[in-house]
Amino acid sequence: MLTHIEKKELPYTAEQMFDLVVAVDKYSEFAPWCAASRINTRESDTIFYADLVVGYKMFRERFSSKVIAERPNRIYIEYLKGPLKHLKNHWQFTDLGNGSCVVDFSVEFEFQNSALQGIAKVFFKEVIHRMVGAFESRAKEIYG
Repeated sequence: MLTHIEKKELPYTAEQMFDLVVAVDKYSEFAPWCAASRINTRESDTIFYADLVVGYKMFRERFSSKVIAERPNRIYIEYLKGPLKHLKNHWQFTDLGNGSCVVDFSVEFEFQNSALQGIAKVFFKEVIHRMVGAFESRAKEIYG
């Protein structure tokens, strides 16, 4: 299983970062390799179901997830369907009181296909670095 945990202080409020991350339907506008993103249904104010289509060259896969969004501090993503054996993703936002916040991000996943898992291991750090960087760039674009 591949795991990444990162904690970072950013010059945005917890609410701003929460709003950016919870807008799953906007991911295709800025997230690398995200070809499509949509929110399918809302169960409540805090729970919704979303799909992402991730692609690179000939590879294209669809992921379905349940998102539990506890405004403005936590977002949990529960994997439902797609090419993975396992996926857990968690975001936590802690306001520092000065217009900035700490973002605590963790992801762990494993592909069902061992060949894809092997490829993922090789590129894992670069993929995570680019994904996290895309959220930071998006925050700068939106919030200045």
